[in-house]
Amino acid sequence: MGVNLRDLVPKTTPKLSSLGGKSIAVDAYNALYQFLAIIRQPDGTPLKDQTGRVTSHLSGILYRTANLVEMTIKPVYVFDGTPPALKEVEIKRRTRIKEAAAIKYEKALKAGKVEEAHTYAQATSRLKDYMTEDSKRLLDYIGIPWIQAPSEGEAQAAHLARKGATNFCASQDYDSLLFGAPFLIRNLTLSGKRKLPGKKVYVEVVPEIVSLNQVLKELSLTHKQLVDIGILIGTDYNPDGIKGIGPKTALKLVKTHGSLEKIPNLEEGDFPVPPNRIRQIFLEPKVTDNYKLKWRRPNDEEVVDFLCNERDFSENRVKRALEKIDYGLRELREKTTIEQFFG
Repeated sequence: MGVNLRDLVPKTTPKLSSLGGKSIAVDAYNALYQFLAIIRQPDGTPLKDQTGRVTSHLSGILYRTANLVEMTIKPVYVFDGTPPALKEVEIKRRTRIKEAAAIKYEKALKAGKVEEAHTYAQATSRLKDYMTEDSKRLLDYIGIPWIQAPSEGEAQAAHLARKGATNFCASQDYDSLLFGAPFLIRNLTLSGKRKLPGKKVYVEVVPEIVSLNQVLKELSLTHKQLVDIGILIGTDYNPDGIKGIGPKTALKLVKTHGSLEKIPNLEEGDFPVPPNRIRQIFLEPKVTDNYKLKWRRPNDEEVVDFLCNERDFSENRVKRALEKIDYGLRELREKTTIEQFFG
């Protein structure tokens, strides 16, 4: 779900090509769920190999990563570890939504309503263990670094950007800002034309960059106050938030009173868990500094063997993607060498 700050935060819409030479920490699970939802057959069935294993996530990683690296953008994928205990309610809520969507998908499919079935299918995506392992294996083969976070991937991605190990972090959720990411990129793995659900209308989805400093400055908030706004409207650790309080009301309340504890008419019973426990997750997240970021040329033989021989990918398409990655990395090396020479 993530915290809904859409109506509050200022953003810019750069062209992807303008991010050349920059490194981006990508919330891996967020990206994988996008690939599983979007990369499907017309009837909603995900891509699969001959044995029935889903391959939509691998398709997304290969071709989207190839497009990014071709533009000399350096992604690093950050995988979730053990979620905070407070996230259990949200995880169960998501499971119920997927189960309900699966039932609607089957009914629509039996009724011959293919387009409706496709829409429901997108909400049924489940990330299985073998998908995560396959994704890490593919990233190793194509030379793209990945990090195993001890807890939330978004927190670790924000940590990388905050330390300067990467220039940005990428996620669809605004939670990254609550975790302290200085720059958040949305729509990095979704850019392009997308069909609106239930309509024969396509919209252009473009990258968005949100600067935490700009958000805090324009809203006249501290980082802690932004976290308090998130708690009021609902986070993954208190999904329901406070009934009747939306983003704009939450902003007004926090700016007027300074903190949750000082807002009148709010009682301890209004929160399923003490706000300080949620604050701690965002302000003092579990992260690691045990990583090395190195981008290297792909091992073409291993990639082809894995994707084409084991997962039934088209060899021609895979090789074209590898050429893009190799080209982008060569451009990066040349650019670095020139900058060092003239520096």
